Amino acid sequence: MQNKILLIIGAVWVEPNSSAAGKRMLQLINQFLEKGYHITFVSAAQKSEKAIDLRSLGIEEASIELNHSSFDDFIKNLAPNIVLFDRFMIEEQFGWRVAEQCPNAITILDTEDLHCLRKTREFCVKKKINFSIAELLKQDITKREIASILRCDLSLIISTYEIELLKDVFKIPSNIIMYLPFLFNEIDVLQTKKWQSFKEREHFIFIGNFFHKPNVDAVLTLKKNIWPIIKKSIPDAELHVYGAYVNQQIQELNNTKEGFLIKGFAKNANKVVEKAKVVLAPLNFGAGIKGKLTEAMLCGTPSVTTSIGAEGMANNFEWNGFIEDDYAAFANKTILLYSDELIWKNSQQKGIQIINEIYSKQKNSTLFFDVLEGIQSNIEQHRNANFLRSLLLHQTIQATKYMSKWIEEKNK
Repeated sequence: MQNKILLIIGAVWVEPNSSAAGKRMLQLINQFLEKGYHITFVSAAQKSEKAIDLRSLGIEEASIELNHSSFDDFIKNLAPNIVLFDRFMIEEQFGWRVAEQCPNAITILDTEDLHCLRKTREFCVKKKINFSIAELLKQDITKREIASILRCDLSLIISTYEIELLKDVFKIPSNIIMYLPFLFNEIDVLQTKKWQSFKEREHFIFIGNFFHKPNVDAVLTLKKNIWPIIKKSIPDAELHVYGAYVNQQIQELNNTKEGFLIKGFAKNANKVVEKAKVVLAPLNFGAGIKGKLTEAMLCGTPSVTTSIGAEGMANNFEWNGFIEDDYAAFANKTILLYSDELIWKNSQQKGIQIINEIYSKQKNSTLFFDVLEGIQSNIEQHRNANFLRSLLLHQTIQATKYMSKWIEEKNK
Protein backbone atom coordinates (compact mmCIF):
# COMPACT_ATOMS: atom_id res chain seq x y z
CA MET A 1 0.00 0.00 0.00
CA GLN A 2 1.11 3.58 -0.66
CA ASN A 3 2.09 6.05 2.06
CA LYS A 4 -0.32 6.05 4.99
CA ILE A 5 -1.36 9.71 5.00
CA LEU A 6 -4.66 10.60 6.65
CA LEU A 7 -6.27 14.05 6.56
CA ILE A 8 -9.07 14.67 9.06
CA ILE A 9 -11.24 17.73 8.45
CA GLY A 10 -12.91 18.55 11.74
CA ALA A 11 -16.16 20.42 12.26
CA VAL A 12 -14.62 21.46 15.58
CA TRP A 13 -11.31 20.84 17.33
CA VAL A 14 -11.14 17.68 19.41
CA GLU A 15 -12.58 18.09 22.94
CA PRO A 16 -12.84 14.58 24.46
CA ASN A 17 -13.74 15.98 27.90
CA SER A 18 -16.60 18.07 26.52
CA SER A 19 -18.59 15.71 24.34
CA ALA A 20 -19.10 12.14 23.13
CA ALA A 21 -18.26 13.39 19.63
CA GLY A 22 -14.85 14.53 20.89
CA LYS A 23 -14.22 11.15 22.53
CA ARG A 24 -15.30 9.39 19.34
CA MET A 25 -12.91 11.39 17.19
CA LEU A 26 -10.02 10.70 19.55
CA GLN A 27 -10.83 6.96 19.41
CA LEU A 28 -10.64 7.01 15.61
CA ILE A 29 -7.41 9.00 15.68
CA ASN A 30 -5.83 6.47 18.03
CA GLN A 31 -6.81 3.56 15.78
CA PHE A 32 -5.12 5.19 12.78
CA LEU A 33 -2.05 6.03 14.86
CA GLU A 34 -1.76 2.37 15.89
CA LYS A 35 -1.80 1.44 12.21
CA GLY A 36 1.13 3.78 11.53
CA TYR A 37 -0.69 6.58 9.74
CA HIS A 38 0.75 10.08 9.44
CA ILE A 39 -2.20 12.24 10.49
CA THR A 40 -2.99 15.88 9.80
CA PHE A 41 -6.02 17.39 11.54
CA VAL A 42 -7.48 20.63 10.19
CA SER A 43 -10.50 22.73 11.07
CA ALA A 44 -12.00 26.10 10.19
CA ALA A 45 -13.44 26.40 13.72
CA GLN A 46 -12.06 28.53 16.53
CA LYS A 47 -10.05 26.46 18.99
CA SER A 48 -11.27 26.63 22.60
CA GLU A 49 -9.21 26.08 25.74
CA LYS A 50 -10.94 22.69 26.13
CA ALA A 51 -9.41 21.34 22.91
CA ILE A 52 -6.57 18.87 23.37
CA ASP A 53 -3.17 19.49 21.82
CA LEU A 54 -3.06 16.90 19.04
CA ARG A 55 0.58 17.74 18.39
CA SER A 56 1.44 15.98 21.64
CA LEU A 57 0.23 12.77 19.93
CA GLY A 58 2.45 13.40 16.90
CA ILE A 59 -0.40 14.79 14.80
CA GLU A 60 0.04 17.89 12.63
CA GLU A 61 -2.54 20.63 13.11
CA ALA A 62 -3.56 23.43 10.74
CA SER A 63 -6.32 26.02 10.52
CA ILE A 64 -8.16 26.26 7.22
CA GLU A 65 -10.62 28.73 5.72
CA LEU A 66 -14.12 28.04 4.49
CA ASN A 67 -14.89 28.93 0.88
CA HIS A 68 -11.26 29.55 0.01
CA SER A 69 -9.08 28.05 -2.70
CA SER A 70 -6.06 27.98 -0.33
CA PHE A 71 -7.40 24.59 0.80
CA ASP A 72 -6.93 23.28 -2.77
CA ASP A 73 -3.18 23.94 -2.65
CA PHE A 74 -2.96 22.62 0.89
CA ILE A 75 -4.52 19.23 0.12
CA LYS A 76 -2.72 18.86 -3.20
CA ASN A 77 0.64 19.29 -1.43
CA LEU A 78 -0.34 16.95 1.42
CA ALA A 79 -1.61 14.28 -1.03
CA PRO A 80 -3.47 12.15 1.54
CA ASN A 81 -4.63 8.70 0.55
CA ILE A 82 -7.51 8.88 3.06
CA VAL A 83 -9.64 11.91 3.92
CA LEU A 84 -12.02 11.69 6.88
CA PHE A 85 -14.87 14.21 7.14
CA ASP A 86 -16.16 14.97 10.62
CA ARG A 87 -19.96 15.20 10.00
CA PHE A 88 -21.79 15.68 6.73
CA MET A 89 -21.63 19.51 6.73
CA ILE A 90 -17.85 19.26 6.42
CA GLU A 91 -18.16 16.91 3.45
CA GLU A 92 -20.53 19.42 1.83
CA GLN A 93 -17.96 22.19 2.29
CA PHE A 94 -14.79 20.33 1.31
CA GLY A 95 -15.79 17.09 -0.44
CA TRP A 96 -15.83 18.58 -3.92
CA ARG A 97 -12.39 20.14 -3.38
CA VAL A 98 -11.01 16.78 -2.22
CA ALA A 99 -12.54 15.06 -5.29
CA GLU A 100 -10.94 17.62 -7.63
CA GLN A 101 -7.47 17.79 -6.05
CA CYS A 102 -7.06 14.19 -4.79
CA PRO A 103 -9.46 12.05 -6.84
CA ASN A 104 -7.84 8.79 -5.72
CA ALA A 105 -8.09 9.51 -1.97
CA ILE A 106 -10.52 7.28 -0.09
CA THR A 107 -13.23 9.47 1.47
CA ILE A 108 -14.73 8.50 4.82
CA LEU A 109 -17.64 10.27 6.49
CA ASP A 110 -17.89 9.93 10.26
CA THR A 111 -21.54 10.83 10.76
CA GLU A 112 -21.23 11.06 14.61
CA ASP A 113 -24.99 10.57 14.56
CA LEU A 114 -27.59 11.06 11.85
CA HIS A 115 -28.17 14.78 12.12
CA CYS A 116 -31.35 14.54 10.06
CA LEU A 117 -32.83 12.09 12.55
CA ARG A 118 -31.96 14.25 15.56
CA LYS A 119 -33.14 17.48 13.93
CA THR A 120 -36.42 15.94 12.75
CA ARG A 121 -37.12 14.59 16.23
CA GLU A 122 -36.38 18.00 17.71
CA PHE A 123 -38.76 19.58 15.18
CA CYS A 124 -41.48 17.06 16.11
CA VAL A 125 -41.05 17.72 19.85
CA LYS A 126 -41.35 21.48 19.29
CA LYS A 127 -44.41 21.07 17.06
CA LYS A 128 -45.92 18.53 19.51
CA ILE A 129 -46.37 15.96 16.76
CA ASN A 130 -45.28 12.32 16.67
CA PHE A 131 -42.04 11.53 14.90
CA SER A 132 -42.54 9.59 11.67
CA ILE A 133 -40.47 8.40 8.73
CA ALA A 134 -42.74 10.51 6.51
CA GLU A 135 -41.68 13.62 8.47
CA LEU A 136 -38.01 12.59 8.25
CA LEU A 137 -38.29 12.27 4.46
CA LYS A 138 -39.74 15.79 4.15
CA GLN A 139 -36.79 17.57 5.74
CA ASP A 140 -34.15 19.32 3.61
CA ILE A 141 -31.41 18.23 6.03
CA THR A 142 -32.30 14.60 5.31
CA LYS A 143 -31.72 15.06 1.58
CA ARG A 144 -28.41 16.82 2.27
CA GLU A 145 -27.10 14.18 4.68
CA ILE A 146 -28.10 11.21 2.51
CA ALA A 147 -26.46 12.87 -0.51
CA SER A 148 -23.28 13.30 1.54
CA ILE A 149 -23.29 9.61 2.50
CA LEU A 150 -23.72 8.62 -1.16
CA ARG A 151 -20.80 10.82 -2.24
CA CYS A 152 -18.35 9.12 0.14
CA ASP A 153 -16.56 5.80 -0.27
CA LEU A 154 -17.49 4.77 3.27
CA SER A 155 -19.67 6.27 6.01
CA LEU A 156 -19.28 5.24 9.64
CA ILE A 157 -22.60 4.75 11.42
CA ILE A 158 -22.57 4.63 15.20
CA SER A 159 -25.98 3.13 15.99
CA THR A 160 -27.63 -0.15 14.96
CA TYR A 161 -30.95 1.70 14.63
CA GLU A 162 -29.41 4.19 12.22
CA ILE A 163 -27.72 1.62 10.02
CA GLU A 164 -30.99 -0.30 9.66
CA LEU A 165 -32.77 2.98 8.85
CA LEU A 166 -30.25 3.76 6.11
CA LYS A 167 -30.55 0.27 4.61
CA ASP A 168 -34.32 -0.19 4.90
CA VAL A 169 -35.71 3.30 4.30
CA PHE A 170 -33.04 5.00 2.17
CA LYS A 171 -31.79 1.83 0.44
CA ILE A 172 -28.15 2.84 0.93
CA PRO A 173 -25.85 0.11 -0.46
CA SER A 174 -24.38 -1.89 2.43
CA ASN A 175 -20.84 -1.68 1.00
CA ILE A 176 -20.64 2.11 1.55
CA ILE A 177 -21.89 2.18 5.16
CA MET A 178 -20.38 0.48 8.18
CA TYR A 179 -21.60 0.07 11.74
CA LEU A 180 -18.76 1.32 13.94
CA PRO A 181 -19.80 2.21 17.51
CA PHE A 182 -17.62 3.68 20.26
CA LEU A 183 -14.37 1.76 20.75
CA PHE A 184 -13.54 0.73 24.32
CA ASN A 185 -11.19 -1.66 26.04
CA GLU A 186 -13.16 -4.57 27.44
CA ILE A 187 -13.97 -4.38 31.16
CA ASP A 188 -12.01 -6.98 33.13
CA VAL A 189 -12.13 -8.20 36.74
CA LEU A 190 -9.23 -5.96 37.80
CA GLN A 191 -11.20 -2.92 36.67
CA THR A 192 -14.38 -3.94 38.47
CA LYS A 193 -12.45 -4.41 41.72
CA LYS A 194 -11.50 -0.72 41.62
CA TRP A 195 -15.12 0.39 41.41
CA GLN A 196 -16.77 1.82 44.49
CA SER A 197 -19.44 -0.40 46.00
CA PHE A 198 -23.18 0.29 46.22
CA LYS A 199 -22.82 1.48 49.82
CA GLU A 200 -19.85 3.75 49.04
CA ARG A 201 -21.71 5.62 46.30
CA GLU A 202 -24.24 8.39 46.67
CA HIS A 203 -26.44 10.75 44.69
CA PHE A 204 -27.60 10.93 41.10
CA ILE A 205 -25.80 12.42 38.14
CA PHE A 206 -26.55 13.89 34.73
CA ILE A 207 -23.68 14.73 32.41
CA GLY A 208 -23.68 16.26 28.93
CA ASN A 209 -22.52 19.09 26.67
CA PHE A 210 -25.01 21.98 26.77
CA PHE A 211 -24.31 23.08 23.22
CA HIS A 212 -26.33 19.93 22.50
CA LYS A 213 -30.06 20.73 22.64
CA PRO A 214 -31.22 17.24 23.74
CA ASN A 215 -29.15 17.69 26.92
CA VAL A 216 -30.72 21.06 27.73
CA ASP A 217 -34.17 19.55 27.22
CA ALA A 218 -33.30 16.52 29.39
CA VAL A 219 -32.19 18.66 32.36
CA LEU A 220 -35.36 20.77 32.09
CA THR A 221 -37.36 17.53 32.08
CA LEU A 222 -35.55 16.32 35.19
CA LYS A 223 -36.20 19.57 37.01
CA LYS A 224 -39.88 19.83 36.16
CA ASN A 225 -41.19 16.27 35.82
CA ILE A 226 -38.87 13.75 37.48
CA TRP A 227 -36.73 15.17 40.27
CA PRO A 228 -39.66 16.33 42.48
CA ILE A 229 -40.92 12.71 42.68
CA ILE A 230 -37.46 11.32 43.49
CA LYS A 231 -36.71 14.02 46.08
CA LYS A 232 -39.99 13.38 47.86
CA SER A 233 -39.14 9.68 48.23
CA ILE A 234 -35.40 10.16 49.01
CA PRO A 235 -35.20 13.52 50.87
CA ASP A 236 -31.42 13.53 51.34
CA ALA A 237 -30.66 12.72 47.67
CA GLU A 238 -28.92 15.17 45.37
CA LEU A 239 -28.78 15.42 41.60
CA HIS A 240 -25.43 16.66 40.30
CA VAL A 241 -25.60 18.15 36.79
CA TYR A 242 -22.26 18.26 34.97
CA GLY A 243 -21.38 19.40 31.49
CA ALA A 244 -19.40 21.76 29.30
CA TYR A 245 -20.83 25.07 28.12
CA VAL A 246 -23.52 25.51 30.78
CA ASN A 247 -25.85 28.31 29.68
CA GLN A 248 -27.78 30.72 31.86
CA GLN A 249 -31.02 28.77 31.47
CA ILE A 250 -29.37 25.70 33.03
CA GLN A 251 -27.40 27.65 35.65
CA GLU A 252 -30.62 29.19 36.96
CA LEU A 253 -31.97 25.71 37.77
CA ASN A 254 -29.42 25.36 40.60
CA ASN A 255 -31.27 24.97 43.91
CA THR A 256 -29.44 23.75 47.02
CA LYS A 257 -32.65 23.27 48.99
CA GLU A 258 -34.05 20.98 46.29
CA GLY A 259 -30.73 19.14 45.98
CA PHE A 260 -30.63 20.09 42.28
CA LEU A 261 -27.02 21.18 41.84
CA ILE A 262 -25.50 22.56 38.64
CA LYS A 263 -21.82 21.59 38.86
CA GLY A 264 -20.64 22.66 35.40
CA PHE A 265 -17.67 21.32 33.46
CA ALA A 266 -16.00 18.15 34.78
CA LYS A 267 -12.33 17.93 33.83
CA ASN A 268 -12.49 14.19 34.45
CA ALA A 269 -15.98 12.85 33.76
CA ASN A 270 -15.08 9.31 34.87
CA LYS A 271 -14.20 10.49 38.38
CA VAL A 272 -17.61 12.06 38.97
CA VAL A 273 -19.58 9.27 37.29
CA GLU A 274 -17.88 6.46 39.22
CA LYS A 275 -18.79 8.12 42.55
CA ALA A 276 -22.49 8.43 41.67
CA LYS A 277 -25.03 5.71 42.37
CA VAL A 278 -27.25 6.23 39.31
CA VAL A 279 -26.94 8.13 36.01
CA LEU A 280 -30.15 9.80 34.77
CA ALA A 281 -30.75 10.59 31.09
CA PRO A 282 -34.40 11.38 30.23
CA LEU A 283 -33.75 12.22 26.57
CA ASN A 284 -36.86 13.22 24.62
CA PHE A 285 -35.11 13.51 21.26
CA GLY A 286 -31.72 12.81 19.78
CA ALA A 287 -29.87 10.30 17.63
CA GLY A 288 -26.74 8.17 17.57
CA ILE A 289 -25.54 6.54 20.76
CA LYS A 290 -25.08 8.37 24.02
CA GLY A 291 -21.61 8.83 25.46
CA LYS A 292 -23.03 9.53 28.93
CA LEU A 293 -24.62 6.06 28.96
CA THR A 294 -21.58 4.10 27.79
CA GLU A 295 -19.54 6.14 30.27
CA ALA A 296 -21.92 4.99 33.01
CA MET A 297 -21.35 1.36 32.04
CA LEU A 298 -17.57 1.84 31.97
CA CYS A 299 -17.75 3.25 35.51
CA GLY A 300 -20.03 0.52 36.81
CA THR A 301 -22.85 3.01 37.33
CA PRO A 302 -26.37 1.83 36.41
CA SER A 303 -28.60 4.24 34.51
CA VAL A 304 -32.21 5.12 33.83
CA THR A 305 -33.01 6.51 30.39
CA THR A 306 -35.71 6.69 27.73
CA SER A 307 -36.19 4.59 24.60
CA ILE A 308 -34.55 7.43 22.63
CA GLY A 309 -31.61 7.38 25.07
CA ALA A 310 -31.05 3.63 24.75
CA GLU A 311 -31.84 3.43 21.03
CA GLY A 312 -29.32 1.44 19.00
CA MET A 313 -27.06 0.95 22.02
CA ALA A 314 -27.66 -2.47 23.58
CA ASN A 315 -28.85 -4.64 20.66
CA ASN A 316 -30.52 -7.68 22.27
CA PHE A 317 -28.85 -7.31 25.66
CA GLU A 318 -30.74 -6.16 28.76
CA TRP A 319 -30.19 -2.53 29.78
CA ASN A 320 -27.92 -1.70 32.75
CA GLY A 321 -30.84 -0.25 34.68
CA PHE A 322 -34.22 0.78 33.28
CA ILE A 323 -35.73 2.27 30.12
CA GLU A 324 -38.87 4.33 30.76
CA ASP A 325 -40.62 7.00 28.68
CA ASP A 326 -43.33 7.89 31.18
CA TYR A 327 -41.92 10.46 33.63
CA ALA A 328 -43.61 9.04 36.74
CA ALA A 329 -42.47 5.50 35.87
CA PHE A 330 -38.98 6.88 35.16
CA ALA A 331 -38.85 8.44 38.64
CA ASN A 332 -40.18 5.31 40.36
CA LYS A 333 -37.70 2.99 38.61
CA THR A 334 -34.92 5.42 39.55
CA ILE A 335 -35.96 5.22 43.22
CA LEU A 336 -36.00 1.41 43.01
CA LEU A 337 -32.55 1.24 41.43
CA TYR A 338 -31.12 3.68 43.98
CA SER A 339 -32.60 1.77 46.94
CA ASP A 340 -32.26 -1.93 46.03
CA GLU A 341 -28.67 -3.21 46.16
CA LEU A 342 -29.43 -6.51 44.38
CA ILE A 343 -31.16 -4.81 41.43
CA TRP A 344 -28.33 -2.26 41.31
CA LYS A 345 -25.61 -4.96 41.21
CA ASN A 346 -27.46 -6.95 38.53
CA SER A 347 -27.77 -3.79 36.46
CA GLN A 348 -24.05 -3.14 36.81
CA GLN A 349 -23.30 -6.62 35.42
CA LYS A 350 -25.53 -5.98 32.41
CA GLY A 351 -23.48 -2.88 31.62
CA ILE A 352 -20.28 -4.93 31.60
CA GLN A 353 -21.83 -7.36 29.13
CA ILE A 354 -22.97 -4.57 26.78
CA ILE A 355 -19.51 -2.94 26.71
CA ASN A 356 -17.62 -6.18 26.18
CA GLU A 357 -19.94 -7.62 23.53
CA ILE A 358 -20.80 -4.51 21.51
CA TYR A 359 -18.10 -1.86 22.06
CA SER A 360 -14.92 -3.94 22.08
CA LYS A 361 -12.17 -1.83 20.54
CA GLN A 362 -10.19 -4.85 19.42
CA LYS A 363 -13.08 -6.54 17.57
CA ASN A 364 -14.50 -3.41 15.95
CA SER A 365 -11.16 -1.90 14.96
CA THR A 366 -10.12 -5.12 13.20
CA LEU A 367 -13.37 -5.15 11.22
CA PHE A 368 -12.97 -1.47 10.29
CA PHE A 369 -9.47 -1.82 8.86
CA ASP A 370 -10.45 -5.02 7.02
CA VAL A 371 -13.23 -3.07 5.29
CA LEU A 372 -10.93 -0.12 4.59
CA GLU A 373 -8.23 -2.32 3.08
CA GLY A 374 -10.85 -4.02 0.92
CA ILE A 375 -11.93 -0.65 -0.50
CA GLN A 376 -8.33 0.50 -1.01
CA SER A 377 -7.36 -2.66 -2.88
CA ASN A 378 -10.17 -2.24 -5.40
CA ILE A 379 -11.31 1.38 -5.30
CA GLU A 380 -12.38 1.53 -8.95
CA GLN A 381 -14.73 -1.44 -8.64
CA HIS A 382 -16.03 -0.08 -5.31
CA ARG A 383 -16.90 3.25 -6.91
CA ASN A 384 -18.36 1.71 -10.05
CA ALA A 385 -20.83 -0.16 -7.84
CA ASN A 386 -22.05 3.21 -6.47
CA PHE A 387 -23.13 5.13 -9.57
CA LEU A 388 -24.97 7.68 -7.41
CA ARG A 389 -21.58 8.88 -6.16
CA SER A 390 -20.44 10.00 -9.61
CA LEU A 391 -23.89 11.44 -10.29
CA LEU A 392 -23.81 13.56 -7.12
CA LEU A 393 -20.24 14.69 -7.83
CA HIS A 394 -21.22 15.81 -11.35
CA GLN A 395 -20.80 19.55 -11.81
CA THR A 396 -24.42 20.12 -12.89
CA ILE A 397 -25.74 19.35 -9.41
CA GLN A 398 -22.85 20.57 -7.26
CA ALA A 399 -24.67 23.55 -5.76
CA THR A 400 -22.33 23.74 -2.73
CA LYS A 401 -19.30 23.97 -5.02
CA TYR A 402 -20.58 26.97 -6.95
CA MET A 403 -21.97 28.66 -3.85
CA SER A 404 -18.51 28.35 -2.30
CA LYS A 405 -16.83 29.79 -5.39
CA TRP A 406 -19.31 32.68 -5.43
CA ILE A 407 -18.65 33.45 -1.73
CA GLU A 408 -14.90 33.43 -2.37
CA GLU A 409 -15.23 35.87 -5.24
CA LYS A 410 -17.54 38.07 -3.22
CA ASN A 411 -15.05 38.18 -0.32
CA LYS A 412 -12.12 39.24 -2.50
